[in-house]
Amino acid sequence: MTLLPLAFATALCAMATPAAAQVQASSETDPNLAPPESAQIANEGAIRNRWALDGELALPAWPDGFAQARRDVCLALGYTINPDGSTSNFHVLQQWNSDTGGIEPADGFWAAFAGAGVDAVRQWKFTPRPEAGAPQPVFTVATLTWKTRADTWPNALRGRCDIDNLAAFLHRYQERYDLNDHLFDRAQRRNEDRHQAIAGTPY
Repeated sequence: MTLLPLAFATALCAMATPAAAQVQASSETDPNLAPPESAQIANEGAIRNRWALDGELALPAWPDGFAQARRDVCLALGYTINPDGSTSNFHVLQQWNSDTGGIEPADGFWAAFAGAGVDAVRQWKFTPRPEAGAPQPVFTVATLTWKTRADTWPNALRGRCDIDNLAAFLHRYQERYDLNDHLFDRAQRRNEDRHQAIAGTPY
């Protein structure tokens, strides 16, 4: 696993999409949570040698108001596994729907699906494997999907949001932005402006 500062990763994730701030608002985690200074960055599924799932894997429900929209949706939801096996620090890294791609098709759409994803993943519990030593926090990602269309292949839908290399994904944001603390807000505003320009809608 690649080691990156978790505080750095958290800042990158917050800039990955305008929905990130909405995810924090919709979850029960503390948006001002101070994460450890360093943590492992693990690709999806790469935690198996250190963590075992404790119980069943909760699946995301359809958000109220959007179940009848006939859209396929996926999210890449970044999250931290804490040393006690709980999950926190949720951030949307990628998002897509079958009607408008990465653009929000209706007001509140991304926030609703992000909230549904957080509601599921925050129920996940993990147990550290004894052979892995003292448990350390790890930042990883879950690809979540909502499928409505019979002709959609599940793997194709996952592929719309799948992040093959999480460390490289975060590093691309490091290269794109000057990530000094005083420029975080400016960088996120640039990202939001780009999304709005594509959508053609004013604030």
